[in-house]
Amino acid sequence: MTGVPYLSLSIWIPIFGGLLTLVSGSDRNAGIARVIALITAIVGLAVTLPLFSHFDAASAAMQFQEEAAWIPYMRINYSLGVDGISMPFILLNSFITLIIVVAGWEVIQTKVAQYNAAFLIMSGLLNGIFSALDGVLFYVFFEASLIPLYLIIGIWGGANRVYAALKFFLYTLLGSLLMLVAFIYLFQHSGGSFSILDWHELKLGESAQAWIFWGFLLSFAVKVPMWPVHTWLPDAHVEAPTGGSVVLAAIGLKLGAYGFLRFSLPVVPDAAQYFAPLMITLSLIAVIYIGFVALVQTDMKKLVAYSSISHMGFVTLGFFMFNQLGVEGALVQMISHGFVSGAMFLCIGVLYDRMHTRQIADYGGVVNRMPKFAALFMLFAMANAGLPATSGFVGEFMVILGAVKFNFWIGFAAATTLIMGAAYTLWMYKRVVFGAVANSHVAELDDINKREFAFLLVLAVCVLVMGLYPLPITEVMHASVSNLLQHVAAGKL
Repeated sequence: MTGVPYLSLSIWIPIFGGLLTLVSGSDRNAGIARVIALITAIVGLAVTLPLFSHFDAASAAMQFQEEAAWIPYMRINYSLGVDGISMPFILLNSFITLIIVVAGWEVIQTKVAQYNAAFLIMSGLLNGIFSALDGVLFYVFFEASLIPLYLIIGIWGGANRVYAALKFFLYTLLGSLLMLVAFIYLFQHSGGSFSILDWHELKLGESAQAWIFWGFLLSFAVKVPMWPVHTWLPDAHVEAPTGGSVVLAAIGLKLGAYGFLRFSLPVVPDAAQYFAPLMITLSLIAVIYIGFVALVQTDMKKLVAYSSISHMGFVTLGFFMFNQLGVEGALVQMISHGFVSGAMFLCIGVLYDRMHTRQIADYGGVVNRMPKFAALFMLFAMANAGLPATSGFVGEFMVILGAVKFNFWIGFAAATTLIMGAAYTLWMYKRVVFGAVANSHVAELDDINKREFAFLLVLAVCVLVMGLYPLPITEVMHASVSNLLQHVAAGKL
């Protein structure tokens, strides 16, 4: 390592700040916990900014690398590094963590220290996932990140929170065990190395690649989640507190997709190409079928949860067409989805904090009482539907172009997401926001306060800037994506 250890700082500042928040006191001095959490989140974001400003976009190599012996006799190392694929997600995660701390400032009144600590610790663990270059280190961070989210859903969630938390934990834990089996095989076959970069160069036969691909698939597909292992997500979203839904949608769903790019494609490229038709089929089912499922939802949170599954189906579709537009579009879609889905859940949370219901039928005419909120909510709804000039359009358009380049009819089928996304999103927005005031509860609503306006406005700026000028994002990932696709095309047989 040379220079400042930015990656270690991005991991351990949130974790130690979270532990400090945890021991800062009880609910009687919750203000101290809030202040410590806010300072930690701000510093945690600040230390990630040099990763972008000092990043060499022309290089496909790992940058900001750090390495130290961890368990020497097993050749397990504390090895960190980022490329153009992983670096943007560390910035996104740290940014979303700050938004969550601010959003929960007044809303969370019980176990305030524990609530903020859980998010900060999880933020550090998630940054560890995106920067780990050692298989065991990756696995430890990957599994450890389940614990804070499990607690967030189980403690601060809704009436069925325990059921949703257990379902989430069991689905993702069982899938991850298959990934561990694949890691152990790669360790033995590589002569005793847990280095992910060594695994990228490892020669593997057809049958070995196939078995490893399925081990990775069953682990990462649950995280995305892909159809048909998606059923835990709507339950988790509905029962989670607003902050839990935001981090799950904005960052949690990206872990599985990131796993495909870091492991499935470079480690077993021939199997990835062989099973690409299956992955494309499953992705299209998620895009089209889950879009119809979203259309019939009556709960706003559940609608946006199914919307996330559909949008993430777009991401996996882009990966397995193996062209530059498709993969880069999928990555842009992942980052955009972090902003847009996070903002949608925050908007639903704003309404829920006032009326304590998420049922679409309980609303109507909200614009008459909350005009500022309605304007921002409309922007996010339009971005969710893929409106040009918003971030939601850029990634989807790139994936559709990549799909048409791959096969016209696959591109045609994928484009239906623009129609379905507009249908279910605008249907929800119309019934909740427009029309006359529906009932006395809506008539008593107050518009968003300065704090709510601030974090929604920041997200609105991100959505618009990325929609109008996505070049800074696509520029940093271009070399890494090109290198990955060359690696996949060369194969290992």
